[in-house]
Amino acid sequence: QVQLVESGGGLVQAGGPLRLSCAASGRTFLRHGMGWFRQAPGKEREFVAAITWSGDNTYYADFVKGRFTISRDNAKNTVYLQMNRLKPEDTAVYYCARGKVTYSNSYYYTEGGYNYWGQGTQVTVSS
Repeated sequence: QVQLVESGGGLVQAGGPLRLSCAASGRTFLRHGMGWFRQAPGKEREFVAAITWSGDNTYYADFVKGRFTISRDNAKNTVYLQMNRLKPEDTAVYYCARGKVTYSNSYYYTEGGYNYWGQGTQVTVSS
């Protein structure tokens, strides 16, 4: 059974940085692409960023391009989301997810492309 555990959330002032981590259990982490999603109160969960299994390709939602960076360390079974220049509208619960397909160079921006999810970590950006 795969487990994903997010950490690094918290309260930050607008304009500040925050780094989220997602640690995965199991030995197959490096075969799968990973994604970050978020869900704000009263809104549906939305795609934020994705990275392919090799880490060679990354993809971002338009609203985070230039501010957020997704990366992974396959030796540590961990994927990261570095968030800079945070805005109050970035306030949400952030989830990491593991892609269904192994060794894919495609990215998936819908929830259907992922089959394991973490419990989420709260990010609150104050104005």
